Amino acid sequence: MTVNKKSESVSIIGAGLAGTLMSILLAHRGHKVRVFERLPDQRREAIPAGRSINLALAARGIAALERADVMQQVLPLLIPMPGRLLHLPDEALTFVPYGQGDSEVIYSVSRPGLNRILLDAAEAAGVELNFRQSSVDADFRTHHILMRDESAGTTWELPMQRVIAADGAGSPIRHALVQGLRADATEDLLAHAYKELTLPPDTYGNHLIHKNALHIWPRGGFMLIALPNLDGSFTVTLFLARKGAESFESLQSTAAVDEFFQRHFPDAAQLMPKLATEFSENPTGTMGTVRCQRWALDDRLMLIGDAAHAITPFHGQGMNCAFEDCRELDELLHDRKDWADAFAAFEHSRRPNTNAIADMALENYQEMRDTVRHPKFQLQKVLSLELERRFPDRFVPRYSMVMFHDDIPYSTAQERGRIQHEILDTLTHNAATMDQVDFERAEQLIAARLSSI
Repeated sequence: MTVNKKSESVSIIGAGLAGTLMSILLAHRGHKVRVFERLPDQRREAIPAGRSINLALAARGIAALERADVMQQVLPLLIPMPGRLLHLPDEALTFVPYGQGDSEVIYSVSRPGLNRILLDAAEAAGVELNFRQSSVDADFRTHHILMRDESAGTTWELPMQRVIAADGAGSPIRHALVQGLRADATEDLLAHAYKELTLPPDTYGNHLIHKNALHIWPRGGFMLIALPNLDGSFTVTLFLARKGAESFESLQSTAAVDEFFQRHFPDAAQLMPKLATEFSENPTGTMGTVRCQRWALDDRLMLIGDAAHAITPFHGQGMNCAFEDCRELDELLHDRKDWADAFAAFEHSRRPNTNAIADMALENYQEMRDTVRHPKFQLQKVLSLELERRFPDRFVPRYSMVMFHDDIPYSTAQERGRIQHEILDTLTHNAATMDQVDFERAEQLIAARLSSI
């Protein structure tokens, strides 16, 4: 990796996944990097619950981890998931592959396990890690960030010079940017929330349901999903409306929880002996989309990851998108002479793509909880993979573009995906099976509407 000739001091707010990865990339370039994190060091102290336990790692995230030379350390944490396993209401199982062959898979990975690897790599690269240090506010007249030492209960000022804010969806730095510089920002809370539960292993530590799949129980207005863990357990997440007849609001008693799961997810419920207890004790998480009109201020400040553009989790791209932020900002800092130019270029080029994945994540929720159950969807899924095999330079399914092709921008995937969906609708309008699809018509439509990738 090329190192900048001029070493400079950089401050990063947040030692989560994006902040630590960004710190490693900058340290490899020879910069003096300091990271400030509100929470204790999770390698030494337990961190309160509230964030998802495992995540889906895909091509964009892998490319960024490889750029930081940490992918080899991450490999032992990964469980491959080549497709979705649908648990239908009649308890029938349907496996839907994500892509073509063994190379197009996503991976279940432990968030805390991955974060610990990145923290170790950051320290090894010479990054200075400072825990229990939180950002409170920012003064854009004096160009200082007000920090609080959570252990001592005192405040201090951090100069606003080459500061990268990776402090999450509730970013105090973004809120200060909105208040201090009147930057437009929206925080759209989803009407649905989530709760994480556990499907434990058997007495020998084996997975009780198929290990290598992302399990989905689609039920129209809501869904249950399960991702595998290395210890034989699954992290099970219920996505459900916050209010209404069937909602978190309506599940206030053990009896109500048991009845709800027995009615909608009986096969999962029978494998979750601590369901009622966990449902009562585990927090209910909120989800939303953050869009901010301004991420950068000269060479002083840059927002990345959820701090700039939080998205809902339904395309498995929150972490991958944040890691891609780190990779692209690192590339721009290498290619440009000064930080202000790199920050401005990053914001200009990145925003259309983060807006695109935010939209696609919301659309994917509808697909996962409802559309995926329908025969027409399943036919179009099979057809899209067949069209990719026949026309690989023109037709790549949108999901594949997002998850497996880090060289295709999100905005390109969104636009090509829209056209491809129209083509699929046309080809399946009068077709119920693959034998009834007119492939000559398919070739004509693809040639006319899709340029070579």
